[in-house]
Order: sequence, then C-alpha cells, then structure tokens
Amino acid sequence: MSDNLLIAFALMLVLEGIVPFIAPNAWRETFRRMIQLSDGQIRFIGLTSMLVGLIMLIIFR
Repeated sequence: MSDNLLIAFALMLVLEGIVPFIAPNAWRETFRRMIQLSDGQIRFIGLTSMLVGLIMLIIFR
C-alpha cells in the first residue's frame, strides 16, 4: 500500500511540474488570477478537485 502511495505522489509531482516547465508564463498568469479569488471560491475549487479525484478513484479502481 505504501509503495502505491509513493508512486501516486511521484506521478502527481511529475504532472504538476509539466505546465510550469512547458509554459511558465501561463502558469504565472494562472496564479496571478487565483490570488484575486475569494477564500470561498478557492475552497470550492479545492472541493471540486477532491471530488473529481475520488470519483476517478472509484471508477478506475
């Protein structure tokens, strides 16, 4: 189980690093826009991301 968790974490880091590596200006602009969002909007984005991830885990497991 811990091996799978470490592999998943490593894959997440690889995927998270693709956009800043390929398009650093777009990545910077995205964060510039996110700074202007309210706490509620950021929490909604986080919740939506977690729910999509959980649904994908259920479907592909």
